[in-house]
Amino acid sequence: MKIGIVCYPTFGGSGVVATELGIGLAKEGHKVHFITYSQPTRLDFFNENLFYHEVDIRSYPLFQYPPYELALASKMVDVVKYEKLDLLHVHYAIPHASAAVMAKQILKTEGIEIPIVTTLHGTDITLVGKDPSYEPVVTYSINQSDGVTAVSGDLRKDTLKHFNITREIRVIPNFIDLEKFKKQRKDHFKTAICPNGEKLIVHTSNFRKVKRVDDVVRVFERLVDTIPTKLLLVGDGPERAHIENLCRELNIYDDVRFLGKLEAVEEVLSVADLFVMPSEKESFGLAALEAMACEVPLISSNVGGIPELNIHGVTGFTSDVGDVEEMTKNALHVLSNDNLATFKANALARAKEFDIAKILPIYESFYEEVVAAVVSTSS
Repeated sequence: MKIGIVCYPTFGGSGVVATELGIGLAKEGHKVHFITYSQPTRLDFFNENLFYHEVDIRSYPLFQYPPYELALASKMVDVVKYEKLDLLHVHYAIPHASAAVMAKQILKTEGIEIPIVTTLHGTDITLVGKDPSYEPVVTYSINQSDGVTAVSGDLRKDTLKHFNITREIRVIPNFIDLEKFKKQRKDHFKTAICPNGEKLIVHTSNFRKVKRVDDVVRVFERLVDTIPTKLLLVGDGPERAHIENLCRELNIYDDVRFLGKLEAVEEVLSVADLFVMPSEKESFGLAALEAMACEVPLISSNVGGIPELNIHGVTGFTSDVGDVEEMTKNALHVLSNDNLATFKANALARAKEFDIAKILPIYESFYEEVVAAVVSTSS
């Protein structure tokens, strides 16, 4: 099958999942064409079935903001026509789904039917999509898609609650390539960070308020008073300066390392003992799944799709948003020498349920179902 994938080419979860999906499909023999404004972060071309088409964004004095959605729709039309794609899979509703619907309508005037699959990832629904400025377009784009998926049951429920959706929404969870996370241990790195055998806590995010990185720091402050511990903060964003100042105010700065954005985050996760994700919104929690694939248990909030991933009392613990005291108590329980090995084993066992080898066939089957339905309707 020839598949066009449209996504944000960044470190964000939707872009990572879309890129890894495309790579996985290419390995299975599908021709995969990425359509976006720059090469996706994790995309390499060591596969003859991978192609990249850059969206050309022109600036004119008349435009205060370049009309990316129009340029994207035009590029989709071009790639579908000349590469003879069988299906477009767009990740994140805004503006990819609306651009795809426009491209579909243009192509239809030329006698070309292109099925569209839209995958909802989270903030495109829970945050941006609910904005009255976008809601009518988001609703229309979802309803005009030929197939719709959501990365968690909670996101599906939230979408149906806040939008007038007439399409079925299929839940297909996020995934990871477990092979990528195997044999990543960098014990010399852990020795450098934890020279006296301290436990290592890790958090990765884009440092926005919704991620509640200050809660990570406050949990760590309580832990370090009880057991020897170090904290690694991976990522960057608007809250970073505030978090650095907070670490200084709490007098724990010397025990915290800010690593910035890392592409090979698995090398850090492979030596961690605990991953902390106290977000106030999280449609799935891909960063947490990556940690679990490295045998790292979780301390997390109980919002969104996180409880579908982090099994309370098995792979870690979930708590109410902001309950730093309970998160600390649970972290101490997980980190105890009597419990840590069990939680680590449970985390890896759970991660194996989300291996791309299990999720990829679900997408392939869904594609076939959508294409068959469109062909049946148009014939």
